[in-house]
Amino acid sequence: MRCLAMCFEDQITRLLEKMTTAEKIGQLVQFGSFRELEEGLVDAGEIGSLLNFCGSTQVTEIQTRIMGSKCPIPLLIGDDVIHGYKTGFPIPLAESCSFDLECMEETAAIAAREAACDGVNMIFAPMVDVARDPRWGRVAEGAGEDPWYGAQVAAARVRGFQRNDWEDKPHVTACPKHYVGYAASEGGRDYILSGAAEEAPAKEPAARGTDTNYAMDHVRV
Repeated sequence: MRCLAMCFEDQITRLLEKMTTAEKIGQLVQFGSFRELEEGLVDAGEIGSLLNFCGSTQVTEIQTRIMGSKCPIPLLIGDDVIHGYKTGFPIPLAESCSFDLECMEETAAIAAREAACDGVNMIFAPMVDVARDPRWGRVAEGAGEDPWYGAQVAAARVRGFQRNDWEDKPHVTACPKHYVGYAASEGGRDYILSGAAEEAPAKEPAARGTDTNYAMDHVRV
């Protein structure tokens, strides 16, 4: 196993040495559509991820296409799988009211399995913002205002999303949100205040309506 890992590391190093700056930057970029511009970037190997793009046939075609490019790095195909994929489940806030962590893990696993069938390999969930302003519409995506309980729910859902108990579909990774640069909620308005400056003015969680970092400090998968 160690020998195999070293082999992969060597392959990655060799590939990175061949890549241009534009190609490396491209790997950090996600596009929310797939049109003529994105097709050109795929052929040039200058795109790393797609959102709002799924379907097993389409994803297979595009993954095959990029693996034939100068930068044969598989695309991350992301999607917001909030409360089920093909099968609908209660919204996360409602589901959290059950206090049934095993059930929440199972519904996440079912959603991930269905998403994988559609070529999705990165799920933008769970949302770990600790919502303290009921006017903010996205409270529906979280588990309420208790950081400790929110962390338990988040860990259960990550375990479900990443169960990956199959071999015939893409494996899925969970992407808990939201982090650097996400907007604070003020007055219940989404994306109302955002900044990534090192010395941005700090606000109390209760004042800004959400608190992500505190919840993530408690997450143990």
